Amino acid sequence: MARVGRLAGAILAATGGEFFLIGNTKEPCDFGAAGFAPPGAIDALARPYLRLCALRPLEIAPPCLTLELEGEALALALADRLLIERNGSVSERLWRLLMDPSGQDDFPEDRAVNARWLGEIPAPLWSIVRDTVLRCL
Repeated sequence: MARVGRLAGAILAATGGEFFLIGNTKEPCDFGAAGFAPPGAIDALARPYLRLCALRPLEIAPPCLTLELEGEALALALADRLLIERNGSVSERLWRLLMDPSGQDDFPEDRAVNARWLGEIPAPLWSIVRDTVLRCL
């Protein structure tokens, strides 16, 4: 089971012993301190996800999501579903929807949220959800 969290505003996915950074970071990141070799230039508009090289054993701690998708299919699905197309950043509105569907801003600080459905929802249906959430209010 894959675990998905955040790193410097981007998405960090752990799957089958591999790590992927999805989207652009939103703040400076000391990748070495986080346990990864620096990935070089990050440009999610050109490449929505990067494979990271772990420097030590790592685990994504809660709060996080769990999904059954694995490998690059997971990274691609997360990029497709959660990145803002015009800038390659993670949509905070969509992330909050996944972490707290009730909308109460009650992130589960100590647990993993089962988001298996995100990998199973048909793309056209997610597109409707995505467009509704991202619509300017």
